[in-house]
Amino acid sequence: MEVIYHPLVRRDVAEASRYYHQISARLADGFRDELRHIICRVTETPLRYSATAERLRRANLRQFPYHVLYDIAAEHIRILLVRHNKRHPQHGLERM
Repeated sequence: MEVIYHPLVRRDVAEASRYYHQISARLADGFRDELRHIICRVTETPLRYSATAERLRRANLRQFPYHVLYDIAAEHIRILLVRHNKRHPQHGLERM
């Protein structure tokens, strides 16, 4: 299944990566690796993850306090947001 990214997802990932890179380059690499892994799992089994009140799906990273919000269309998955778990639940939903 094709994956389409909202243009601001790149910024979300860059901000988190910069934060982790300040601590350790290895930690930043680990964050990006886990993010790639969870997006691969989303493409393999998109219905596996819980639906939110906004009818999006939420896939949590295991080792980092972040999650991916996405929606599913017939031909593709659209990644809307990579968000820290402590951010306000409405943060980024204007991207819908």
